[in-house]
Amino acid sequence: MGTLTVRRGLHRVAGKGLVYEEPKAERSRRTLALPAQLVEALRRHRVVQLEEREAAGSLREEHDLVFAQVNGWPLDKRSDWEAWKALLKRAEVREVRLHDGRHTAATLLLSEGVHPRVVMELLGHAQMRTTTDTYSHVMPALAKEAAAKMGTALWG
Repeated sequence: MGTLTVRRGLHRVAGKGLVYEEPKAERSRRTLALPAQLVEALRRHRVVQLEEREAAGSLREEHDLVFAQVNGWPLDKRSDWEAWKALLKRAEVREVRLHDGRHTAATLLLSEGVHPRVVMELLGHAQMRTTTDTYSHVMPALAKEAAAKMGTALWG
C-alpha cells in the first residue's frame, strides 16, 4: 500500500495562464490510500518519466508533477482528453467525460460495501449528504445487502 497526498491544484487563470493553487476547501487537502497495484503502476510510470527527463536534457523544466509532458510542463487539457478518449476506445467502452471516472469509482466503492463516510473523504466532499445524495442510486442495493446480512446474523 502507498499514499497520495493532495497538496495543490493547477488552474487556468485568465491573464495569468496556468497557476498552482492550494485546494480551496480544507477537506480537499487530504492523503489517500492507494491499492498496491496502482503503486506498482506509478513506479513503472516513474521509470519512464526518468528516461524522458534524461532524453529531454536541458529542454526539460521541473514542476514536480507525477504526470507531465516530456518537457516537464503540465499536461495539456486537450491532449489529456484525447488520451482519455483513446483509452476508452481501446477498452471498447462508450465515450464518457473524464469526471465520470470519479463517479464510477465512488459507485464501485459503495457497491463493494465501503462505508459512505470513507467514500466522502476520498472524494473530498465537505458533507456526507453530498455523497449520499449524489450516489443515492446505489443505496437501495446496499439496503438489500444490509437486510440480508442482518437476516444471516440473527437467523443464521
